[in-house]
Amino acid sequence: MTLGVEEEFQLVHEETGQPTPYADAVLAHAAKLPSPGDGSTLHGELLMSMVESATGICTGLAQVRRQLTGARSRLAQAAREEGVRLLAVGVRPSPAAPRHISPTEHYESMHQMYGHLVTETETCGCHVHVGTLDKDQAVISNNHLRPWLPTLLALSASSAFHNGIDTGYASWRTIALSRWPTTQMPPHFTSVDHYEETFAALHRGGVLPAGANAYWWARPSRRLPTVEIRVADVSPTVDGAVLQAGLSRALVHTALNDPAPQHRSRHDDQLLAAALWTAARHGIRGPALHPHSGHQTLAADLAQELLIALRPALREIGDWEEVEHLLAYVLRDGNKPASTLAQFSRKGQRDGVS
Repeated sequence: MTLGVEEEFQLVHEETGQPTPYADAVLAHAAKLPSPGDGSTLHGELLMSMVESATGICTGLAQVRRQLTGARSRLAQAAREEGVRLLAVGVRPSPAAPRHISPTEHYESMHQMYGHLVTETETCGCHVHVGTLDKDQAVISNNHLRPWLPTLLALSASSAFHNGIDTGYASWRTIALSRWPTTQMPPHFTSVDHYEETFAALHRGGVLPAGANAYWWARPSRRLPTVEIRVADVSPTVDGAVLQAGLSRALVHTALNDPAPQHRSRHDDQLLAAALWTAARHGIRGPALHPHSGHQTLAADLAQELLIALRPALREIGDWEEVEHLLAYVLRDGNKPASTLAQFSRKGQRDGVS
């Protein structure tokens, strides 16, 4: 199964941490730097204070790591040389006035539909595409992903500081995006027809711009033969993104290769929504809701349970040692770079940046 990873970043003022509309300048500068020729690309995003990197189609985690590392390096160098800073964090740490949207037809239509939600929202995530899948396989995989999305979020949660304050949430990005229509746990789809009918109904209802996919935390792609897992905060480190890629691919592999029909069963929507909120609130170091029993457990224990469940798939793919090592690091040390954003948001210190 192939992999593709997208990472979103913020561009901020060197001292204050406030968002700066330098996306065009940074991307133009990055385009002049030596290209690795590995298929990775750099793009603008929703706001002029954001940029995005995307790997090419990858077959292994080492390839994902090389491309993510190279893309971060090019963007960070271009940002420095343009006098701003690339920040890998899920929400802006410092207060700021509403920003300008990127001048594309799609983003303009989003602004017209969602108004202040667009210009007020700087949220950066890590999106993993797993392919190559037909639509039926993508729907099956999406159903199987649902109960484990809160654990993927807990492992990535690194957006506690917003507008200069500690929100008390491990992932304020999740809470901020919950105000948008369909930015929530995906429904359980009984078939491809059910998925298509749901998608069409959302467009008829006028809550999605023309041509846009729904914003579920995991979704079959409309453009690519993949399922896209969108729940994770952008990671302060490449390691965090590689971990998300490895776990996501193993989840899809398990969904499509497990002979038992368990992955087709439906989990309670309210329980999964509560589990997602709990992951956003507490991250990997606090409590979690078990997706099967509904009982409270520790998020770290649930992550270990996920690893054990995915061990056959990870061994077959060849990712076991890498994913086991990366997970052990997160469970031991957490997202340490994110913790320094408290200082950055208050004092403009040079910490917590990619």
